[in-house]
Amino acid sequence: MDLPDELLALLRRPSTCYVATTMPDGSPQMTQTWVDTDGSHVLINTVQGFQKVRNVERDPRVALGVSDPENPTRYFAVRGRVVDATTDGAAEHIEALAQRYLGGPYPWFGGRDQVRVLLRIAADKIHSMG
Repeated sequence: MDLPDELLALLRRPSTCYVATTMPDGSPQMTQTWVDTDGSHVLINTVQGFQKVRNVERDPRVALGVSDPENPTRYFAVRGRVVDATTDGAAEHIEALAQRYLGGPYPWFGGRDQVRVLLRIAADKIHSMG
């Protein structure tokens, strides 16, 4: 499914994003995260070993909420699946996201020994509000 232009615009801004994955017992797990796009997929940058990574390795289905930073009642809800998880370029990608979200270099909150993972998400359903 193609991402609409309005969603692409939000994904290229410092928009608030929540990603939901499924725990082994079937319960939901949700995390606020930075978000991006390659023009066709939603991109989430995370850390190897984090719960959401373990969850999508087992079950690639995810749900995302992306809201407009200037009008939080305007948002997109995306259901889809992780189609690729890679460490290639992920450290460089988090630096680019830090420029967007923080206006400076990434502070490596968990230490520089973290292995960054880039999740590429294909949308199956998209709903917008506002």
